[in-house]
Amino acid sequence: MLKHIVPVDSVMNSQQEVNYIKQLERILNLEKSQAKLVAGNGEEFYIPESVHQVLREVVHAMSLGQAISIVPHERELTTQEAADILNVSRPHLIKLLEQAEIPYITVGTHRRIRSEDLMKYKEQRDNKRGQLLDKLIEMTEEAGLYEDDE
Repeated sequence: MLKHIVPVDSVMNSQQEVNYIKQLERILNLEKSQAKLVAGNGEEFYIPESVHQVLREVVHAMSLGQAISIVPHERELTTQEAADILNVSRPHLIKLLEQAEIPYITVGTHRRIRSEDLMKYKEQRDNKRGQLLDKLIEMTEEAGLYEDDE
C-alpha cells in the first residue's frame, strides 16, 4: 500500500525526468478518450476514469515539485501524520483536537484521527480561508487599495 510519496526534488535525478513528468501531464490533460497503459510485452490495459483523474492530479502536483500523500479514507492517522497533512505543527494539531475542531479517538494513550475527518476539516478550513481572502480583496478594492488587472 502506498502511504506517502516524498517531495519530487528528492526523488528526481535528472532534468530528463522532469521533462517526462511534464510530457505526461500534458498527455493526461489532453486525453479525452479512455486512456490505456501499454505493458512492455505490448499488452494493453484500459485505465478507469477514476484512476485517470487521480493520475492527472498526482502528476500535476509532481510537475510543481509538491509532495504527495495518498491516504485511504478508512485509515486512522497519528497526530504527527495528521499535522503533516495539514502542514501545521503537532502541538497546533493537538490544540485543534482539544478544542474539538477535529474528532479523534484514543487508542491506549495515543490519539488517532480518521483520515476522513481530517480531510473534512481541511476542506472546511480551506473554504473558509478562500471566503476570507475574497472578502479581503473586496474590502481593499472598495477602499481603492487594490486594482484588478482585468
